[in-house]
Amino acid sequence: MTGLETRQRQAKSIDEKMDFIGVAPRAIVTQPVRTQAATPFPWRLAAVGKRYVSLSVHMAAEEAGHGRLILFSPVFLGAGAATWFLTGSDFPAVSLGLCLLVLLVAVTVCGHGRPKLRATLLGLLLFAGGMLSAQVETWRARTLILDSAVTTTVTGRIERREGDGEGRWRYILKVNGTSAPEIRRPPERVSVLARGAARPFELGDIIEGRARLTPPAGPALPHLNDFAFSAYFDRIGANGFFYGAPKKVAEQSEQAGSLDEAVLEWLYRLRSGIGDRIRSALPGDTGAFAASLVTDERRAISDETTEALRQSGLAHIIAISGLNMALSAGIFFVGLRVVLSLFPGIAQAWPTKKIAAAGALAAVTAYYLISGFAVSAERAFIMMAIMLVAVFFDRPSISLRNVALSALVILAVSPSEVLGPSFQMSFAATLALVAGYDLWKRRPMRENALARLPIMKPISMVGSFFGGVFLTSLIGGFSTALFSIEHFHRLTAYGLPANLAAMPVISFIVMPAGMLAMLLMPFGLDGWLWQVAGFGLDLVITIAKAIAGWGGNIDIGRLPGWYFPTAVSGFLLLTLLRTGLRHMGTAIVAVSTLAVAVLPSGAAPDIAISEDGGLVAIVDGEAMASNREKPPAFIFEQWQRALALEEHRKPVMLQAAKAPAAPDGKRLQLSPDQQDEAREAMRQAADTGPPSRFSCLKGAWCSVALANGKRLTVIDNAAYLGPACDTADIVVTPVRLRVDRCRSGALLLTGETLRRTGSVELRFTANGVEATTTFDTLQRPWMRHRAYDWRSNAFADAGLSPVSDSGE
Repeated sequence: MTGLETRQRQAKSIDEKMDFIGVAPRAIVTQPVRTQAATPFPWRLAAVGKRYVSLSVHMAAEEAGHGRLILFSPVFLGAGAATWFLTGSDFPAVSLGLCLLVLLVAVTVCGHGRPKLRATLLGLLLFAGGMLSAQVETWRARTLILDSAVTTTVTGRIERREGDGEGRWRYILKVNGTSAPEIRRPPERVSVLARGAARPFELGDIIEGRARLTPPAGPALPHLNDFAFSAYFDRIGANGFFYGAPKKVAEQSEQAGSLDEAVLEWLYRLRSGIGDRIRSALPGDTGAFAASLVTDERRAISDETTEALRQSGLAHIIAISGLNMALSAGIFFVGLRVVLSLFPGIAQAWPTKKIAAAGALAAVTAYYLISGFAVSAERAFIMMAIMLVAVFFDRPSISLRNVALSALVILAVSPSEVLGPSFQMSFAATLALVAGYDLWKRRPMRENALARLPIMKPISMVGSFFGGVFLTSLIGGFSTALFSIEHFHRLTAYGLPANLAAMPVISFIVMPAGMLAMLLMPFGLDGWLWQVAGFGLDLVITIAKAIAGWGGNIDIGRLPGWYFPTAVSGFLLLTLLRTGLRHMGTAIVAVSTLAVAVLPSGAAPDIAISEDGGLVAIVDGEAMASNREKPPAFIFEQWQRALALEEHRKPVMLQAAKAPAAPDGKRLQLSPDQQDEAREAMRQAADTGPPSRFSCLKGAWCSVALANGKRLTVIDNAAYLGPACDTADIVVTPVRLRVDRCRSGALLLTGETLRRTGSVELRFTANGVEATTTFDTLQRPWMRHRAYDWRSNAFADAGLSPVSDSGE
């Protein structure tokens, strides 16, 4: 029998079996089998690509079927708000409104018959809605920011207060008036630090004192955090301090204007009273820590303890966030349900689970009202409220939809929070934990006979608790690492062991005792419970200081601008999708991180200049040499983190020379001989001083010769402008001069110039000096005050920065 006949019989036998089971028989093979040539590699690659595209389309359809597209709604809304805030000028509100209306009509007309087109239109609608909500919030704030620093007498009504643990109090004042001099554009509210008062003033008191007021600080370096932006939306127009103790000029007779302001003031008074009571029961850092967990007043915690909590990765405990709200709601929910179960009649006749959920909702609402309304507390409250309301309707409490809904509510009410680290880090951690919980629920279950033994149940419970702490700490740490790098330029290496050690104390000692203490506080029976909570907090502080001593901070420095949005996009895909498409997010995060690690980073600046011109530093790749022996910590520490440089080279102070003194009440003017002496002293200091290190004449000038041969001089007094311009290539002064250039051709940066540009970075290139300014224009409301001239009571041109295109 030939091979062909054998194959025909086998085929016939197979066809008979297929016909028996109802499958159409195949055609009998009558032709000899031919060997096919190997498929070319490009065709095979194309076939694989086609297969993956088909699979991706199938998974995308599955994501849409699971309602995953709804989870991206806050992403589009937040992207629209962020776009509006980050652009150089406002979008026309009329155009935004018309765009929103057109998209709304298009979505309505599209209907459900075209799901892809409808999803695209909905995304655009949410994007435009985010931009419009950002515009509305900016209009609603209308904060008037002080234009320049001034010393004046301030009279104002105390709306909020917070102590810092050193006898100082920070007051938020609603300004009633200013004098000597009277400010033409006084801010409505200011934040002022008071020292020396025998006891703190009460909310509602009207106080008066001589104060130094300054506008909210801009970014310490280009692309860093703009504190004026957050101050604008917090409605704080200036920061400052009183010279000496202010005095009270009126009692608490005047009340807040509107009903909502009166209610808000009552809540702040209640919050302040609770904080004072806790700190009276627990002195020192322990009481300040306990008060921060209840009222979110963190200033009273010492700098040493705050830094230890931050370095150990436990700083999230002092912020009222999801952890605090979840523990409070959980303790109240479980406790109330246990109490109700003790009464069989109630347990059988009433839905105790829903009653306990209602009680827990009331508890977290009260917690939120006394927490100071921080965004982390707001997000946590909305999230917990949605979860507890879901219990009423027998719906799942923990879900990504609840997270998306809470994000939508916050972005609709306060879209400016989308750029803040608090919003980003709190939602990143919550999103990652809920997504991880969703994966955990869908894991395959395995039978384990050993786990069913009675003796194993306690061990299993303990293992489950510490396993949960381990996983939540690991997931939370990884999810917030990206945002910690972007905003704080550092990572905490030992956050995992710190949380494993501290979280049992917080969960089983601090929060239960604190919850019972708050319930018994109206009856005056809370003292002993605060002692129990204080014992737990002392343990947490000890753990934090011990782990902080390991030196686990990793300075990352400022990363390229493209990395953060790219990595965030990958993170969102990883957490919001449930099919294999989520691994696209993993690949995006991994590839972008690898690219940052492998590719050369952007050149660090050669010279960094603060926005007021008072602090200048030379960057040589290993350290920073500044013109101040004790530079302002607020600015200099940001420079160190952003540039990943810890070493500070202090200036060399010239002891032999002495600066001329100015006549009383008059400006210093140098004679021709004194100017010649200053020129010679500046040249000699630059040429003979240590390389790339300032040599300074106290109260007059600092000069240095750079590695490329250029000379840099910083002058504190305008009288030295001529000698500095004659001897240096770059001159910086905090004095607000009317001139903007040296006759010698040297680059001149004055207080007036820097007021418009913000902080500046200088880099030396083959074409000269390249300047990177913080602000290119001043057309946004939180920047507009920089263009105001109090002499003419008018705004100058807020167009391009005066040094944005400078070069030598």
